[in-house]
Amino acid sequence: MHEEDRTIPRVLIVDDHPLFREGLRAALESSRCALVVAEAETGGEVPDAVEAHRPDVVVMDLSLPDVSGIEVTRRLAASHPGLPVLMLTMSDDDGSVLAALQAGARGYVVKGAGSEEVLHALRTVAAGGAVFGSEIAARLSALLTSGHRQNAGRLFPALTAREAEVLELIARGHDNRRIARELVLSEKTVRNHVTHVFEKLQVTSRAEAVARARDAGLGEEGRTAPHGTGPA
Repeated sequence: MHEEDRTIPRVLIVDDHPLFREGLRAALESSRCALVVAEAETGGEVPDAVEAHRPDVVVMDLSLPDVSGIEVTRRLAASHPGLPVLMLTMSDDDGSVLAALQAGARGYVVKGAGSEEVLHALRTVAAGGAVFGSEIAARLSALLTSGHRQNAGRLFPALTAREAEVLELIARGHDNRRIARELVLSEKTVRNHVTHVFEKLQVTSRAEAVARARDAGLGEEGRTAPHGTGPA
């Protein structure tokens, strides 16, 4: 690397789509504002990649095949508290934004943003700042200053009304039997709803779903310990 390049931030890209990683790498390196030192397809690959390549910034997708990007961000905040994470994802629901902030992300930009917006976000978080895409920033103040308990349907608009009710109860730590009793449903129907909630929240376990929901402000009333880790 040339002498003048030593101040360019070193970037780890975490995304399971090879074409997206290739395009982002090309955009970053052609702009000469960043050097991509490593890529990861799964959350499980991130710790080794960070240890081996010592990036200055991690660009993180929310949807990964093994664990959510929010959970990976939470783990990085604990193990490498000075390492900034920029979320670059298709998800723009309020719940995901709040959960990313709670997990320790320094920035949140929706895929499809212009290259200049992405580059600005990267430079900002690398310099120690925080930044949010134009679509996110307009809603952020209202989300953070909302004094009332959040509603699952508003936070996660992809959920149906019934799925939102199920998520609210999951966040309170209720198991499927109790959810079925409260909503007057069969346990099989509840299991189906829980599976759909997991898919839409892009999580793989009940514990992750609880974390996502509570990070977004759900489950503050009547909270009990969560039961189990899977959808059943």
